[in-house]
Amino acid sequence: MTPPPLSPMAPADATWDALGLEDTLQTLLPELIQIRRHIHRHPELSGHEQQTAALVAGELRRWGWEVREGVGRTGVVAELGPVGAPLVALRADMDALPIEERTELPYASSRQGLMHACGHDIHTTVGLGVARLLAGVADRLTARVRLLFQPAEETAEGAAWMRADGAMEGVQALFGVHVFPSLEVGTVGVRSGSLTAAAGELEVEVLGEGGHGARPHQSTDAIWIAARVVSGLQEAISRRLDPLHPVVVSFGLIEGGKAFNVIADHVRLLGTVRCLDLEVHAQLPGWIEDTVHALCQGHGGEARVHYRCISPPVHNDPELTQLVADTAVALLGRARVQWLEQPSLGAEDFAQLLEGTRGTMFRLGVAGPGGCTPLHSNSFDPDEGCLEVGIKVLTLSLLRWMEQPV
Repeated sequence: MTPPPLSPMAPADATWDALGLEDTLQTLLPELIQIRRHIHRHPELSGHEQQTAALVAGELRRWGWEVREGVGRTGVVAELGPVGAPLVALRADMDALPIEERTELPYASSRQGLMHACGHDIHTTVGLGVARLLAGVADRLTARVRLLFQPAEETAEGAAWMRADGAMEGVQALFGVHVFPSLEVGTVGVRSGSLTAAAGELEVEVLGEGGHGARPHQSTDAIWIAARVVSGLQEAISRRLDPLHPVVVSFGLIEGGKAFNVIADHVRLLGTVRCLDLEVHAQLPGWIEDTVHALCQGHGGEARVHYRCISPPVHNDPELTQLVADTAVALLGRARVQWLEQPSLGAEDFAQLLEGTRGTMFRLGVAGPGGCTPLHSNSFDPDEGCLEVGIKVLTLSLLRWMEQPV
């Protein structure tokens, strides 16, 4: 995609150099890397980020930020800058995933079955790096900055929890970042408009009639019917929905059966639904329910279908996205700033924080010389060189926003 022309703004590096931020950051980076490795070694699941939150709050207080803990249950909110001035915010998520780590890193997860496989340890550390740099120039800030260290992004609950506790009150602009294994370290990706998909959680209970495994004709096999539901939904999507508005349905959990020679009478399927078009997304719950019932009844069974909307799409504000792009170009060079052609079918509850507020999220390259495995992989190992890039782009974007709030 051909990038839009750069905005006619003063060179970003002039502000960076004038405030002496480069020297501060280079001095700080070794400490931040150790903080990131500590967080990585001690992952916490969504809604249970107590130790991570305590670490974050302690560092923020040490640097002079006004800190509130327990916002959105286990979230942390911190503020710095003149009271009553325009308010700009940065969000970083903190939770990990129920994945057994297989990286063999010296700082690999010490907690069995838990891993930072989506880069939230990176996001948290970048947020702390921004906090430290801004603390060093607190007397020069012309706007008030609010940092949101959010819990439970992976379950799409944390943003709503923080909103309910007032974390977004008064915020005029919100910035965010997410690691991106498809981009090499030292680069960033930006996109105006839709960045991520709308997402839902789909639970299907297939109801049959049990019997002896030797006589399946005398029963109604819920496992066989569930298999038809899994494949039949994919077929129906390709034949019944507009291919210009893609829909993804993926089942990640199947539970059913009690013994090897007993026909199962109940199977539970749990999966996720993604699409980019809000109109299609609004119609999906009813369409999926009708399709599942037809598939089950056509094979002699019944179904119970439960659909939960998780998050709307992230919509990046064009002006704020341009500000981030301009800043990144000034810091990294045009060749290291990519305008992303396509949105992602991943979901982000950052979108819920944007309700009623403008904001933007950019992609942070984390692939080292050997590349990087995908998000949610048990071997996910982002290049820590991304920390410096993320901190620079976000810190300077916040400072540039203060110069001319958009």
